[in-house]
Amino acid sequence: MELQIIGWKNCKDTRKAERFFKERGVSFQFRDLKEKEITQGELKNICAKIKPEHLVDTDSKAYKKGGYDYLEFDPFEELLENQGLLKTPIVRYEKRVAVGADEKQWKQWAEQLR
Repeated sequence: MELQIIGWKNCKDTRKAERFFKERGVSFQFRDLKEKEITQGELKNICAKIKPEHLVDTDSKAYKKGGYDYLEFDPFEELLENQGLLKTPIVRYEKRVAVGADEKQWKQWAEQLR
């Protein structure tokens, strides 16, 4: 399986992931959430490895604008409804997932993919 980076084109951490793998000659598939959102099945697969609450970006505009600090909510359902809440990038390799700028994990994968 090829490495997959899911994120927003204008996200600095997503661009950092792209640059990281390009510099190491690792091919990947990029998926812009603006063009194609994550499906319920994909989110379930990701949440099998990472708890939904760890996928919520508490620094995002969507989180602050929605007042989520003061709400009780089901992270899985909210992420499906409002993907602006997703912490990006989401990097997938085989059955493994890394969220955010996790260079330690990326480095391990890059070494395996060379």
